[in-house]
Amino acid sequence: MTVWYYGDDINTDLLFPGKYTYTCSTAPEILPHLLEDLDPTFAKAVRPGDVIFAGKNFGCGSSREQPALGLKAAGVAAVVAKTFARIFYRAAINQGLLLIECPAAVDAFTPGAEVSIDAAGGEIRVGGAAHRFPALPPEILAIRDAGGLLEYARAKLERQRGARGR
Repeated sequence: MTVWYYGDDINTDLLFPGKYTYTCSTAPEILPHLLEDLDPTFAKAVRPGDVIFAGKNFGCGSSREQPALGLKAAGVAAVVAKTFARIFYRAAINQGLLLIECPAAVDAFTPGAEVSIDAAGGEIRVGGAAHRFPALPPEILAIRDAGGLLEYARAKLERQRGARGR
């Protein structure tokens, strides 16, 4: 796993340039442009299971689905930040992208440190030190596990239909 580290106020245009908003809407179209103005190496080097650490106000800016969709499609396992912009937080939940607010873990991170995340238990280990954060609600974890809100809703509807048919 690679841990990518970025600073404060990483806005949606840095995550996915706004000039592509109306020409790229699917994951394969979005992926090559992820972070291209912030970190031109990211789109080609990111691998499933990688984690992003960032400072305050991650995902600020305009309300577009492409940044969250792209990060999820790239296989980013989680974004750990000091704080998130609320509009991005909602878009990430919709895509099933795990976001964790844990300023202590971000402050503790140094390049090369090993990182492990227990989302259900509310703990991030950075270089062997444990940092607690409020455990995520079961619904958020279920949406992540389902692959996003749409898939979660579909599965829930199917379960309800199945329960009525018994």
